[in-house]
Amino acid sequence: MDEAPFSFLRSNARPEKPRKTGVTEIRGPYYTPMGPQYLGDLLDTMGHAIDTLKFAAGSFTVLSPASVRSMIELCHQHQVAISTGGFIEYVLTQGEAAVDQYVDRCAELHFDTIEISSGFITISPQSVIRLIDRVHRAGLKAKVEVGIQFGAGGASTAEALKQEGTRDVQWVIDQAKAFLDHGADALMLESEGITESVERADWRIDVPPRVANAVGLERVMFEAADPDVFSWYVQTFGPDVNLFVDHSQIVQLECLRRGIWGTSATWGRILSYGT
Repeated sequence: MDEAPFSFLRSNARPEKPRKTGVTEIRGPYYTPMGPQYLGDLLDTMGHAIDTLKFAAGSFTVLSPASVRSMIELCHQHQVAISTGGFIEYVLTQGEAAVDQYVDRCAELHFDTIEISSGFITISPQSVIRLIDRVHRAGLKAKVEVGIQFGAGGASTAEALKQEGTRDVQWVIDQAKAFLDHGADALMLESEGITESVERADWRIDVPPRVANAVGLERVMFEAADPDVFSWYVQTFGPDVNLFVDHSQIVQLECLRRGIWGTSATWGRILSYGT
């Protein structure tokens, strides 16, 4: 980014792209429609703060092909990678041939990352490892989503998720380690059961530090698509934590990372030293 007009004011330094820490992934079209013009404005103003755009819920299958290609090209022009989101869960219900076609089609469209998630389905760790291998053979990165809540994702109600119960945290950590050991490029920690669809007093704030301590903070991204949630993550782990937020929240998050604004709990308290 060109020198900011207020560069005389101190703010936390941000690593240059491509970043390994302080990575910000944003949700693309889903809750809010997004086309090339909308995305172009977003990238022109805040592209320096965005590392990845994730198409949520298979949204790329209902947009026009020309729009998808244009959005991917726009992102790459701004050094922003493209992720599929967890749509492979749906593709897996169509059989192995469909999965192969899906992976190859994502490569043809120049996606960078395929997310492998299993919030709605049951899939063995061995199958996840085979999917990692298949994604890598196509020349793409594999990000594996893990979480403590079965049925996570989509529009599940808090009541329905509560009835499902949660998984053992150590079991999730052991799987995460196995996926990384096998070559997964990154992990996404799903927010349901931790900070999403639970009351604030019931947040499982013990889970993110346990996962981070087990696999390394720089190797995990935390879903935090709510200002209270990403404020907690920055307050807990510092400005260089990797976060997934909605695209509408990118300015608020970047101000928080740089330590120039925040809530009463974070204002003036988010600091960094060196680069």
